[in-house]
Amino acid sequence: MARYRAAVCRLCRREGGKLFLKGDKCFKSNCTIEKRGTQPPGMHGATARRKVLAGYGQQLREKQKVKRIYFVLEKQFRNYFEKASRQKGITGENLLFLLERRLDNVVYRAGFSTSRRQARQLVNHGHIEVNGRKVDIPSFQVKVGDAVTVKDNTAKNVHVEGAWQTAVGRGRPNWISSTGGEALSVSVSALPTRQDVDANINEQLIVELYSK
Repeated sequence: MARYRAAVCRLCRREGGKLFLKGDKCFKSNCTIEKRGTQPPGMHGATARRKVLAGYGQQLREKQKVKRIYFVLEKQFRNYFEKASRQKGITGENLLFLLERRLDNVVYRAGFSTSRRQARQLVNHGHIEVNGRKVDIPSFQVKVGDAVTVKDNTAKNVHVEGAWQTAVGRGRPNWISSTGGEALSVSVSALPTRQDVDANINEQLIVELYSK
């Protein structure tokens, strides 16, 4: 399976802001953006000037940013766009909703992990159940009423426990609610809305890029 294996902090610097790809590190003073600012990556990053983008360049950077936030590759991202364009409603928002409803994103949003990469690993390794059944496909689309739970033996993992304890500080969207009790479990109580997605994303630029 194709996946990005290189350093991820350089992706944040390339996009000129935090994409929250490194979990707790992104909230600490040793975050690369905090130490180096938004200078571009590479050996000439300190002296390189950021070009003022317009038109195609601006659209491309927005698409790359969203791809990197949700950690999907180009072919899969394009498939999401085509599916969004066939649905009723606003194509750009439909695209974001499809990305938000990915199981790995729900695991991250619920607070079972500190990053989407960590969430994807939990799903791939079979540590997550949906409605009591193991689901190991990160792109699985959750729906209203689904219960997403960490397996009992995995819930005692120090990384999962740490993520759950700090989840309140990171915030949980309104469409995901805790089921209470001792088990690490949440339910999908509604579909995501535009207010639940990063306000810094301009999805219309992505629509314009793919509509050319």
